[in-house]
Amino acid sequence: MKSRVSGPLTGVRIVELGGVGPVPFCCMLLSDMGADIIRIDRPAGYDGGAPVDPRFNLLNRGRRSAGLDLKKHEAVEAVLKLVRDADILVEGFRPGVAEKLGLGPDECLAVNPALVYGRMTGWGQEGPLAHEPGHDVNYVALTGVLHSIGPAGGPPTIPLNLAGDLGGGSLYLALGVLSALLESRGSGRGQVVDAAMVDGSASLMTLFYGLRAAGYWSDERGTNRLDSGAPWYDVYETADGRWLSVGSNEARFWRNTLRVLGLSEDEVPDQHDRSRWPEMRATLAGVIRTRTRDEWAGLAAGQEVCFAPVLSMAEAPHHPQLRERGTFVEVAGVVQPAPAPRFSRTPGTIQGPPSRPGQDTDAVLGDWGFSAADLATLRAAGAIV
Repeated sequence: MKSRVSGPLTGVRIVELGGVGPVPFCCMLLSDMGADIIRIDRPAGYDGGAPVDPRFNLLNRGRRSAGLDLKKHEAVEAVLKLVRDADILVEGFRPGVAEKLGLGPDECLAVNPALVYGRMTGWGQEGPLAHEPGHDVNYVALTGVLHSIGPAGGPPTIPLNLAGDLGGGSLYLALGVLSALLESRGSGRGQVVDAAMVDGSASLMTLFYGLRAAGYWSDERGTNRLDSGAPWYDVYETADGRWLSVGSNEARFWRNTLRVLGLSEDEVPDQHDRSRWPEMRATLAGVIRTRTRDEWAGLAAGQEVCFAPVLSMAEAPHHPQLRERGTFVEVAGVVQPAPAPRFSRTPGTIQGPPSRPGQDTDAVLGDWGFSAADLATLRAAGAIV
């Protein structure tokens, strides 16, 4: 097998049934941690993903790609051969599709009883919506996430696809398959991990459901402590048309904020007097608009205030804090976020730039035990694409 880079998951072998969104991001994270992943890509013409050159599809970084047509019996048999030597398989089909292909949990666990079988869907494997199509915005709409984000009196604001696909999907799938792998190392038995974006995005809202039950949080968005309702937890436009974030929750940071802004405590209402929040917001907005974003960031440095400039994606990689930590790296000419989290002894690393679909078929199948004759048989059957 090809030698892999070090990382806490070095030696873990994963079969990824290629798709878009949460499954690729999950596998990117696992690859960054050192896992050896073979991505099974579909034939050309699949309707999914962004229409960009594959080298910019960063969610596919760090894995080699084998092109197999899973509608061919021979391709399915090839995947099952891979599964025999794998620790984890992940798929993101609609419920029942993997079973129709002959790659469902029963078939895979039959050839590898210790396998962890990770499933990623939007609605879950059962329920009245299980077989319906959907995307991130639909999943977070159902769980209270979308309703809760946005300005007071305005429409809900779509939080990119961070809360559904990636936060509620990929991260829960990664946690699930690694937890199941840890258990299987002791029991010798595999199991199915059912990760649904509605479950994960609902889980991300646990804090706020608790606050709502306590009567502290209102369903009216933009009126609460952490949703831009509080004037001391919001973003403000600066003199140059840019934005400054203010997150001065605690009283000591609020007092420091007033000092940096040149205000005395007598000039503003009590921090937690909700009835006067509009007045306080107007005062803060007026003061912050008198200087540029970077002037405020400079004045706040070392002053124990919770200020940060709102940076664009073009600006973020150049900020001194992120440069010092190496939060962004450049791979094959593309600037991108580095692996996270950090490990003191077995650091993760990006194993390589994204592969074009199917570009590594012979090499990666060879590393996983396929002979030249096996590859020739697959080609003759039209199973390799």
